[in-house]
Amino acid sequence: MTQTFSVTGLSCQSCVNHVTSALGELAGVQSVSVDLEPKGTSTVRVEASQLLGDDEVQEALAEEGNYVLVR
Repeated sequence: MTQTFSVTGLSCQSCVNHVTSALGELAGVQSVSVDLEPKGTSTVRVEASQLLGDDEVQEALAEEGNYVLVR
């Protein structure tokens, strides 16, 4: 199943790599893609075998940096 999340705080390819790595480590995640919007809200698509909760995603993002899930 594919889920789409809006995330702020990503400003460069390094940020994309951090977010991709963090979310890729969550249980059931098969792939992560990011449409970077450096001065706004980026779109993050996650393909996973199970539904991810907003809190779970935000916790993974916060561990990697100042990334915030827009709810």
